[in-house]
Amino acid sequence: MAYETIIYQKANHIGVITLNRPQQLNAISYQLAMDLIQALDEIAEDREVRVIILTGAGRAFCAGADIKEMNDPNAKRLPEGGALFFDKIEALSKPVIAAINGPANGGGVELALACDFRLASEAAGFGFGEVKLGVIPAGGGTARMPRLIGAPKAKEMLYFGNIINAEEAYRLGLVNKVVSAEKLMDEANGWAAELKERPPLSLKMLKSCVNIGMRMDISAAVDYEAKCAAILRESEDFKEGVRAFVEKRKPVFKGR
Repeated sequence: MAYETIIYQKANHIGVITLNRPQQLNAISYQLAMDLIQALDEIAEDREVRVIILTGAGRAFCAGADIKEMNDPNAKRLPEGGALFFDKIEALSKPVIAAINGPANGGGVELALACDFRLASEAAGFGFGEVKLGVIPAGGGTARMPRLIGAPKAKEMLYFGNIINAEEAYRLGLVNKVVSAEKLMDEANGWAAELKERPPLSLKMLKSCVNIGMRMDISAAVDYEAKCAAILRESEDFKEGVRAFVEKRKPVFKGR
């Protein structure tokens, strides 16, 4: 279906969501939030799509919340819990790759944090500017960033609100790889092409084990992992994987 503020395309089991408000640096408006929620719900039900790439149109990835809209008393407001598209991205059973083509601030960083992988253009920058406006992140920034790069550096970013460049983000472990602007989407599509060949159920369980396991103590996390592995051993994909290994051929996984 058509969306007002994003472009969603899919081909060869790969879906690409492009935030499409380039004149506003892809800032998160009410409509963009609603479009993202609807697209993510569509993707969650689409068995043909196995991997998602999230990127931005124009020179920015996402400038965060649309401040002008926030300052407009007549603008539509997100309902309670309306910003949970961050959680929807994290909970999506399919891998999500953020292709960060330019500046990401506030909610833009939070969008990237909710993804499984972050590939950054050399033109990318990252910062939490909320503190300079008298507020704090509200889409998981204070929760996800410390878990990813450690509390001291996360606090530095959150408290000061300054921008770090792509190379510093890579050094901190915030992004998986930095490439030139011209190669960013090729790199993202390369990752997606390889991931789409992996068994969908295994990727779903891996994502669940990592995300949920990080909230558990180690004993509970290991137990959860064992239960997920036991479920997979009953799947058609596991049997296909074993047969393909024995027959020395490429497996054909169907997500069953």
